Amino acid sequence: MIRSMTGYGRAQETLGGRDITVEIRAVNHRYFEYSSRLPRAYGYLDDKLKGLLQSAISRGKVDVSLTMQTIDGGGADVSINRTLAADYLRELRQLGEELGVKDDVTLSVLSRFSDIFTVRKAAEDEDQVWNDVRQVAEAAVERFVAMRQVEGQRLKADVLNRLEAIEEAVTGVEERSPQTVAEYRARLTAKLQELLQTTTIDQQRILTETAIVAEKLAVDEETVRLRSHIAQLRDILELPEAVGRKLDFLVQEMNREANTIGSKAQDVQIARLVVDIKSNIEKIREQIQNIE
Repeated sequence: MIRSMTGYGRAQETLGGRDITVEIRAVNHRYFEYSSRLPRAYGYLDDKLKGLLQSAISRGKVDVSLTMQTIDGGGADVSINRTLAADYLRELRQLGEELGVKDDVTLSVLSRFSDIFTVRKAAEDEDQVWNDVRQVAEAAVERFVAMRQVEGQRLKADVLNRLEAIEEAVTGVEERSPQTVAEYRARLTAKLQELLQTTTIDQQRILTETAIVAEKLAVDEETVRLRSHIAQLRDILELPEAVGRKLDFLVQEMNREANTIGSKAQDVQIARLVVDIKSNIEKIREQIQNIE
């Protein structure tokens, strides 16, 4: 299924006493490029998240954000340096006596000395943490991919419409091309009659000259190849895998054929049709830059 490279997905869940949120954003990029923002304590999850994203995304500049907050207050041991607290209390009381200040030292006063506290975070089961994060990340990826698919279908519909417009213009070129040869033959006959001042014209010479010009103006091969590229492009749009690079190559080939038709055509009507063809090819090229 066609997918856009632009997308967003977010998931949040409370697991293992933690509030876990994963956000995924992506924009266009020629290759897969990954960046992340994770809490420092959970940096070991970065490679795992990258692997998870790579399994679902082949192209695009992807940014992943992970936030984790402990909500039950557990998972940490708090201890107090009682010797240091006693030293603070003794010195404060001594200072009060020296300055003649009333002794009103309380526990709330002592608690302001943060260095008497030691907080030790309990060791976490990294495998369990990853299992919880992965569950949330997979939900975010699912929403992210769904958004890409919706946008991808819009891109696909636009490309298909433009392919129809190109086909109509190609039909116009194919219908007009033989007429240009017939018109050239008529102009050549008239010119020779004018120059020779006679109605007796060497028809063999006319045929020879017309054949030479017809060969130069013929665009049959180009229109056939252009139609073939259009058919291939339609087939590729139905493939289940990432197709952006294949589409890019085909559009280059289509543009090459259109340029050749334009350079061969010595006709205003065909020139206008070629402009329409190239305009739609360019629009398709712009659209497929967004396709994974």
